[in-house]
Amino acid sequence: MTESKLKNAQIDELFEAILMLEDIDQCYNFFTDICTAREIQSIAQRLHVAKLLKIRKTYNVIEEETGASTATISRVNRSLNYGSSGYDLVLEKLIEKDLKKQKESEK
Repeated sequence: MTESKLKNAQIDELFEAILMLEDIDQCYNFFTDICTAREIQSIAQRLHVAKLLKIRKTYNVIEEETGASTATISRVNRSLNYGSSGYDLVLEKLIEKDLKKQKESEK
């Protein structure tokens, strides 16, 4: 288990609550109540930026596709390269899912 500077009982409880969610609808309900729309959009944007960086898209393409600032793209890139490998826990699966979807749509 990675020790984080953020680690405390309240954050543990938040993460435990997230792990209790069973599907996308429950995620929408929970996150709509706990976050502002802008916070959810920002988190989603960062994840999308990370995915595009992972598949080696350029900053210009990422900025155009996501609307993220170069500062946000740089921050996400720094996390990908020097962070806690949190993005890596999900990105491979998300990219695989996208590729599978793309192949199915080409049939």
